[in-house]
Amino acid sequence: QVHPVESGGGLVQAGGSLTLSCVASGNISSIDTMNWDRGTPGKQSELVASITEDGDTNYADYAKGRFTISRDNAKNTVYLQMNNLKPEDTAVYCCHVQGVRLDPLDSCEHAYWGRGVQVTVSS
Repeated sequence: QVHPVESGGGLVQAGGSLTLSCVASGNISSIDTMNWDRGTPGKQSELVASITEDGDTNYADYAKGRFTISRDNAKNTVYLQMNNLKPEDTAVYCCHVQGVRLDPLDSCEHAYWGRGVQVTVSS
């Protein structure tokens, strides 16, 4: 089994910064895409940013210019550097990994989600 575990959430004032980390532990051969989503109660979760194994990135419009996603393939870890945080960024941020192969000869790929960390931005 693969268990993505997030860390780095917390309370920050508007304009401040936080860096989230997510480590995907387990017997992993490779991970195609690592993503950060965010969600609030009653709303559908949304993709914040994603990064492929080759380093190609994709951001939600509200994240462009403020958030930076990066990854360490050797450590199966993905980061989200968030700058100039706004109260509307308050949410639970969840990591999910896609295209996971547990063995180089795996025919099927897998996806796993973490439980998330709370990010609260005060005005």
